[in-house]
Amino acid sequence: MTPTDRTRLRRAHERGSYDPQSIYDILDATPQCSVGYVIDGNPYVTPTFHWREGNHVYWHGSSASRMIRKATDAEVCLSVQIIDGFVMARSAFHHSANYRSVTLFGRAFKVPEEEKAARLDAFVEHLWPGRSEILRPMQPQEIKATTILGLEITEASAKVRSGPPVDDGEDYALPIWAGVIPMTQTVGAPIADPRNLPDLTVPDHVQNFSPDRTSK
Repeated sequence: MTPTDRTRLRRAHERGSYDPQSIYDILDATPQCSVGYVIDGNPYVTPTFHWREGNHVYWHGSSASRMIRKATDAEVCLSVQIIDGFVMARSAFHHSANYRSVTLFGRAFKVPEEEKAARLDAFVEHLWPGRSEILRPMQPQEIKATTILGLEITEASAKVRSGPPVDDGEDYALPIWAGVIPMTQTVGAPIADPRNLPDLTVPDHVQNFSPDRTSK
């Protein structure tokens, strides 16, 4: 992927990548993203969930959502960040974080009405493979009440930091502990709805759920 003026890294460029697979892997590693857009000249950022299908990323919301309405056919910025650890250095200046991040730019488009049900099924299947098959069918009014926006992944960059702190040479002789505090996202045991019918078993896609879909 060719860098543009908006995606080219100006600082710590050695941490950057424009390789599509690297970008896909980070997008697939978390369902959480933030979408930046403009309303009447003012910037807004809305956190939401996203999913990727091929070279497109999608997100959805209420058809009455101001974010959805203002982002449709408009330039947006979509970003994700995953914190992998806190980097503890021998000076405050060199403290950092290990992370994986992606930033996308482009014009968001509205998914056509006749494609919405398939895209919503894909969203469910992206996180919980097999679940859409056991759910009751979506009602027409539910589909109508939902708008899905998409963005082609053509202008994007990834940025990753990993490893120990990088201190000034003379600071390595200081008697100060330095290193990395790893950070991971954990999934707890499922908690059943008290109104579940009796004798229901927990589906595999719930019991073994992981938000990271890179290896799925």
